[in-house]
Amino acid sequence: MTRSPAHRAEPAPGAQHLALLFVGLMLSMLLAALNQTVLSTGLPTIVGELNGVNEMLWVITAYILASTIMMPVYGKLGDLMGRKPLLLGAILVFMAGSVVGALAGTIEVLIAARAIQGLGGGGLIILSQAAIADVVPARERGKYMGVMGGVFAVASVAGPLLGGWFTEGPGWRWVFWINIPLGLLALAGAVLFLKLPRHRGRPRLDVGGMVLLAVATTCLVLFATWGGGRYAWSDPVILGLIAGTLVTAAAFVLVERRTAEPIIPMHLFRERNFVLTTVAGLLTGVAMFGALGYLPTYLQMVFGVDATASGLLMVPMMGTLLVTSVLAGRAVSRTGRYKWLPVVGSVVVAVAMGLLSTLTPEQGVWHVCLYIALLGLGLGLSMQVLVLIVQNTFPLRQVGTATAANNFFRQIGATLGAGVVGSVFAGRLAGLLAERLPAAALEGGAGGADSLTPAVVAALPQALRDPIVSSYNDALTPIYLWVVPLGLLAAALLCFVTEKPLATTIEQDVEPESLAEGGLVVTADEPAVRPGEERADGGRDPGRAREDAGSSAVLETASGPASGLASGSR
Repeated sequence: MTRSPAHRAEPAPGAQHLALLFVGLMLSMLLAALNQTVLSTGLPTIVGELNGVNEMLWVITAYILASTIMMPVYGKLGDLMGRKPLLLGAILVFMAGSVVGALAGTIEVLIAARAIQGLGGGGLIILSQAAIADVVPARERGKYMGVMGGVFAVASVAGPLLGGWFTEGPGWRWVFWINIPLGLLALAGAVLFLKLPRHRGRPRLDVGGMVLLAVATTCLVLFATWGGGRYAWSDPVILGLIAGTLVTAAAFVLVERRTAEPIIPMHLFRERNFVLTTVAGLLTGVAMFGALGYLPTYLQMVFGVDATASGLLMVPMMGTLLVTSVLAGRAVSRTGRYKWLPVVGSVVVAVAMGLLSTLTPEQGVWHVCLYIALLGLGLGLSMQVLVLIVQNTFPLRQVGTATAANNFFRQIGATLGAGVVGSVFAGRLAGLLAERLPAAALEGGAGGADSLTPAVVAALPQALRDPIVSSYNDALTPIYLWVVPLGLLAAALLCFVTEKPLATTIEQDVEPESLAEGGLVVTADEPAVRPGEERADGGRDPGRAREDAGSSAVLETASGPASGLASGSR
């Protein structure tokens, strides 16, 4: 019996080759992660120079919206077409958006540039995570996923610091220019070292699903961003966006149930582990981004630190997230056990949120650092492990789709969290300031209570400064307590995850005719066995649960990733 030549894997990477490949993928992820935060400190200067203060929100929203929409698209197309060409294309699109942003002369061009960046950025994270699954077995993948989690931790701190340094130094346009050398390095790594299974044939695109998903996501992001801020929650615009989200989401489900190659297949939701980890990831996204999005503002207004210092005070959280993410990944690779990590992590997140809700202006800033360090510990234990569980649930040909769907819903949770928490925080703050400040206390200022900045508050008399500080504290800290149940619910859901053994080999799809002899599973160094039968050594075929209507088999090559890793990666 011979193997089909279709979909042969490229020669498996050795330890050194895999390390270089991994560095290239990390650069791709770093591009996307940095650009979620790098503009935060320089944005006031940028929009001021471009006369676009009123459009500031769109500079951030355009990137988030475009990248969120593209995540499932890249995931599905990567499974159908192969991930390498898509990753190269995503990097090129992202670099093109960076050039447009660096040359932007108006706020409209800058917003368009951020949208172009998002079109590429949505694929950088998804394709990098899925590409690791193409070359590293699930059992070994934990330590790599842990480092991936560390990339987000580093970017969360480095982004604002770099943005501030560029803005105050060579100029804010270098926030965009720096992406060009980083992008070229990522391109070189992908071209030279990324060897993935080859695909052939023309994929059938789910155009209807893509359009409906884009419309539903746009409506959702806009009502979460605008609600309670630009428009009241009862405004017809917000109600229309909510209705649009529900209608297009329902239409999307109907289309996906009938199309040949759905962008988010409904059968994913028949897998309990996928549903549990996706819901837990969404809840974690709501908690993390909703609560932390306004912590730098809290630190500046309540503790009187400047913008740079408020960014540096987030380092304890990112430090513990980085360390625990890496250690958790190594523990998974060493032991093969993973279920307890996100359960404990979600509980720790809930505890940290509870502690943050106890903050008062009288406490030292070290209390904040301690509590957010605990939060980082919890996030490090859970975030990337959830992705690993999803990838281990599905065969390799569906890893990109499943990973993208999981990340898509986590991003939706982050958007909802930031939008809803921001609305509640702003509403509570306005009410408390109106209640506690004398009506004419700030008359003569540029805009009364709406013009408060850390510098303005620091210059006020003690009698006025104290009610402002207490208002900021009392407007935000109760929200942390409201978030606690989300962490506990995530932990409860994850208790029901089935801890399936992590695969120790890389699956490759083959042509259906290769199964003509009764659905045999072919290996390079073992006799053929039928799915479900005992091997000579008493073990059972690891691929039997992954067969899909007799259309795939498991190829375990003697020179595969497992053997390469065994000699140099453990």
